[in-house]
Amino acid sequence: MSVRSTPHHVQRRGCNAYGAPVKIRFGFTCRGTSDLPIEKFAPLCQDLERLNFDSIWLPETMLTGSFDPLVALTHAASSTERLKIGSHVVFPGRAPVRLARELAQLDRLSAGRLLVIAVLGLPDAHEVAAQGVNASERGSMLDEMVPLMRRLWNGETVNHSGTFFQLSEASVDPLPLQKPLELWFGGTLKGALRRAGQIGDGYIPGLSTPNEGAARKLLVETAASEFNRTIDPEHFGVNLTYSRGSLPRAARDALIQRRPDVDPDQLVPSSTNALLETIDAWIDAGYSKFLLRPVAPPPNWTEELEQLASEVLGRQS
Repeated sequence: MSVRSTPHHVQRRGCNAYGAPVKIRFGFTCRGTSDLPIEKFAPLCQDLERLNFDSIWLPETMLTGSFDPLVALTHAASSTERLKIGSHVVFPGRAPVRLARELAQLDRLSAGRLLVIAVLGLPDAHEVAAQGVNASERGSMLDEMVPLMRRLWNGETVNHSGTFFQLSEASVDPLPLQKPLELWFGGTLKGALRRAGQIGDGYIPGLSTPNEGAARKLLVETAASEFNRTIDPEHFGVNLTYSRGSLPRAARDALIQRRPDVDPDQLVPSSTNALLETIDAWIDAGYSKFLLRPVAPPPNWTEELEQLASEVLGRQS
């Protein structure tokens, strides 16, 4: 009996381009007070750890009730032992030395469990004003911050005179436990994709379909190659919202406003089968890290997480 082998040019699900398995991991995103009171955040993290989710994630906004990532993740780290702690941290509007010091110490206090996605912040004018920066300068500000922070994390004493920041004999102590403390980047515009390839350690797109994600992954990798860099194939992730049943009208309208070119049901799966099919499609597109969140807060968080774990963690490798 002959065995039919997989052609070498076909990438198997959950494997990189060379056929080696990648680690598929599932984290969970908490939006802040729109999901639960801040006093309930630690029990949520403890449930995630008990159920063997990989990580907890906090998006950062200025005005929409998100938990401050540095405060809440410190609390999460002290309330758990293994759960990784991550955030989409808004860089523009912060001083690079202070942020480098805060993240280094949080990485130490969490025993090296910190995950960071560097973001510009929301485009809304009120959010930009709350950041205290000009919207048109946020990208350039981020580009100047990242190399400075990496030098500080490497233990250098930094002198710098730039467009936005001037440093004299700057250093941080203690240094991060992770070496390096990696920075992922998001975004879907050409400039964001190029930045992810040029200076990022990983990439996570915004509201996208798996086909769009595959194309953007290729653009990030192409940009990286132009700077003689490679992005670890393990370091592509996706924010994935799901729904229990039909999308609520408000959520559907919000999705149409943000992505009028895409059917909302392509962006937010609304059944267990649809969720698993979407996850598999993203895996086939080369993505292996998932940040899941329900479209609306459930009546009981523990029951929701237990159900979600039973549905998706069988794919965690």
